[in-house]
Amino acid sequence: MPLVAAVISAAALTGAAFYTVEQATCGDPAQYIRHDDHVELIGGCVRGSELPQVNAPNQDFGASLPAEAHHNYRP
Repeated sequence: MPLVAAVISAAALTGAAFYTVEQATCGDPAQYIRHDDHVELIGGCVRGSELPQVNAPNQDFGASLPAEAHHNYRP
């Protein structure tokens, strides 16, 4: 009897975990798009209003990043 209860509990917890992960996914993956003087996050599960505002001086955002960091930018 304890073995059956353990198997049922494990199955229920596994089902709950799969359901939680399925509900937490984001259907629209985010992309970074570089404009003339700034980089913009498009899509994803995060709204722009949820992000903190940063007042950075005008700079070339790509200049401070290593070359391999540019792979996630879409011109």
